[in-house]
Amino acid sequence: MMKICIHRGASQIGGSCVEVRARGQRMLLDVGLPLEQDLNGDGALPGSLELDITETIAAVAISHPHTDHYGLASLLPEDTHFLIGAAARRLLKAASVFTPSDMGFRNVSYFEDRDRMEVGPFRITPFLMDHSAYDSYALHVECDGKGLLYTGDLRAHGRKGGLFEKLLRLPPSPVDVLLMEGTTLSREGSTDSFLRESDLEARLVQIYKSTRGMPLVWCSGQNIDRLVTVFRACKRSGRQLILDMYTAHVLAATENPRLPQADWDGIRVFLPHFQKLRIKRDRRFDVAAMYRPHRIYPEDLAKAAPDSVMLFRPSLRSDVERADCLDGACLIYSMWDGYLQDKNMLPFLQRLDDRGIELHRCHTSGHASLKDLQRLRAVFSEATVVPIHTPMAGEYRNLFEKVETHRDGSWWGLERRSSD
Repeated sequence: MMKICIHRGASQIGGSCVEVRARGQRMLLDVGLPLEQDLNGDGALPGSLELDITETIAAVAISHPHTDHYGLASLLPEDTHFLIGAAARRLLKAASVFTPSDMGFRNVSYFEDRDRMEVGPFRITPFLMDHSAYDSYALHVECDGKGLLYTGDLRAHGRKGGLFEKLLRLPPSPVDVLLMEGTTLSREGSTDSFLRESDLEARLVQIYKSTRGMPLVWCSGQNIDRLVTVFRACKRSGRQLILDMYTAHVLAATENPRLPQADWDGIRVFLPHFQKLRIKRDRRFDVAAMYRPHRIYPEDLAKAAPDSVMLFRPSLRSDVERADCLDGACLIYSMWDGYLQDKNMLPFLQRLDDRGIELHRCHTSGHASLKDLQRLRAVFSEATVVPIHTPMAGEYRNLFEKVETHRDGSWWGLERRSSD
């Protein structure tokens, strides 16, 4: 019998961790750090996750490179076997030059889209998906004739939306349990179809063309779809894109020649002060040397501003203020709106207002709408839907058929098929 436990995530967004047991072995699907949890604080690991029992952890499968899905990896035993996408692993290693992103993955095997892997008694098949994290997978786990599909985080309206449609056309089997995320169900407008990246691109072109100075775009340096959107809008509006070195390094790590790179026409690389300090501290001068031919320096920003767009986050504020390049600038906020509601953001927002810098919101979710989740559920109509990665688990029965809810830390089983 295959047994399943959601250690964390049954009724919250972030910190996802699921365990599957069969034939005396175990597999974990994600080991996420909760969104507001300190890695070194009490309770980082779920209390129900047992690390000192005799059953072997055959593998830990990481669905995608967002901290709320991999952030506890460094707390697992040294000999843990990890499964992750190769590009996701490279991206995290590249990001770790500037941020604490590399969680010390050891003994790694890499996913290939729809290539089944045998791990102990389990057969796990990754399905490459559309999400705001690069190289994201839904994971199908099968043992003793029973199957579970863990969606991870996914959507249908990004630049790789065709992957969602492919999953609907060519689904895995068997799927007795659909462990399905519902991140957006608590958000206004989740019942509607979300804006596509192409819609954002058109909106960005309008903003770029109507801005006298330099548009500053605040988005995640690891949201590759969004970076493509930002760059395509630059090309359409006759502006160059200025990347910070962290983002340029992340893009290089994808090893995807179709994605914007530092050596492309219309792209320059800026090294902010705090990133420079990190390079000096860790003596990673090799990284700085990679981008030297493509650099733009602080003294050149003011002159370049009317013909440029610059990736931005609040940590760059001092850099752009010292460079005196904000005349006629605007800020385009392209992340989840909830971050702006944090009281710690008030001084920054007030500073924008004081400088007369207009704020534009231009974003779309990295997660599926209700309409697309219902389409997904319809494909697996015989499966039991179990909520995860959502604060709205109690609402699933009103939105989907054949739903079971399970509390964090509770176990349930899938009996072996009688025909097997």
